[in-house]
Amino acid sequence: MHDPKSPDWADLTLASEFMSVDELSELGTGDIAYIKPIKARDLKEMFPDVPPLHDNMTLYALLNADGTPILLADSREAAVANAFEADLEMASLH
Repeated sequence: MHDPKSPDWADLTLASEFMSVDELSELGTGDIAYIKPIKARDLKEMFPDVPPLHDNMTLYALLNADGTPILLADSREAAVANAFEADLEMASLH
């Protein structure tokens, strides 16, 4: 159902009429990234080769638009710097 307060182009029902599911899922891949704070105890899913760390340690994952991990940093600033170097557009998640 279309929300009358949002623009027509934001309606995924309409978008699916113009793009396939695969095209929608690849939208922004390689161009857009986001940063997600993550506890060390939760890293094995995204980064299987990570060495043992203190469980409560917070690290910052730079993730591709589709959620694919790009890198892991010890600070948000380092993750942002790497995104900038790779010419990635940063998306804000709420």
